[in-house]
Amino acid sequence: MKQFFYKLTNWEFWPFKIVYIPIYFLWAYYSLKARSLFFFNACNPSIKNGGFINESKKKIYNIIPQKYYPQTEIIKGQISFEKVIAIVNKSNVKFPLIAKPDIGLRGSAVKKIKNLDDLLLYHSKANFDYLVQDLIPYENEVGIFYVRFPNETKGKITGIVAKEFLIVEGNGKATIEKLVKQNPRFRIQLRSLKKEYGAKLKEILPAGEKLNLVPFGNHARGAKFIDASYRNSEKLENVLNEMCLQIEDFYFGRLDIMYNTWEEFENGKNFQLVELNGAASEPTHIYDPKHSIFFAWKELARHISYMFKISIENHNRGFQYLSHREGMKEYRLHQEQSEKIVNF
Repeated sequence: MKQFFYKLTNWEFWPFKIVYIPIYFLWAYYSLKARSLFFFNACNPSIKNGGFINESKKKIYNIIPQKYYPQTEIIKGQISFEKVIAIVNKSNVKFPLIAKPDIGLRGSAVKKIKNLDDLLLYHSKANFDYLVQDLIPYENEVGIFYVRFPNETKGKITGIVAKEFLIVEGNGKATIEKLVKQNPRFRIQLRSLKKEYGAKLKEILPAGEKLNLVPFGNHARGAKFIDASYRNSEKLENVLNEMCLQIEDFYFGRLDIMYNTWEEFENGKNFQLVELNGAASEPTHIYDPKHSIFFAWKELARHISYMFKISIENHNRGFQYLSHREGMKEYRLHQEQSEKIVNF
């Protein structure tokens, strides 16, 4: 009951479909103006479906200069494990590594893989194509929303979100499970943590020792999002522009980035791209607990307006919207993929 009221009184935990109710009406308005429900296809022409549905992460990495992201290999879900081992051994990807679906869904099925046994378990369960990727050696993570209109030579940052991972600190007395239960945000994740860690949650964590139970900054997996838009600067925008202008026909999306120190990041040093999200990107700084649902609606509307205007400009340049038939086909494929990942 406590958990229910915690979710009810904190809108950031409300179901996606509830939060977006006002935005559906705005989307309908823009669809009528564009004469296409699937106008987003023209938003980022170099990414399948503009990065809104059914897009391959590996194909997105392929249009980004390699120096900006960790070594990544794609694994087909139906190949033998012997072939998986051969791919990993041939590549420069080292254990521990990250495994995640090539076509993802809000952080679902993203796992830290420590060894071959972990990889075998993941592969045996995965009925979808997935990526194996080097761990990024930096502790801090931000999501930066980037917008550039096709007629502009420089884009701008429209929001920055900092991320606090699901980390518990021991006191020498409480079990890991008890430490998780002490934090309402973490307690929501307890069911999935039990599935992943099992009996380990019954261990007592030594005093002062910290344990990162979910080593990636995903809100649906327990990370706390903090609005860090105040940290935007001309230097940071220059770093983002230097990278994004090398990505052909990319105009709108959120870049999730891990970095060492903010000063180094602002100077273009010691950072790596976790992934680039296209037209379906959320301005995730809205999920800061200090923000109201009205702030969230305002920011969502602002960013969808950017996407619509960019799509219109690109359409006028000759990039097509998806036809209704093709769009519905892609949507159905996206739903099928989502079911696979959720059931993972």
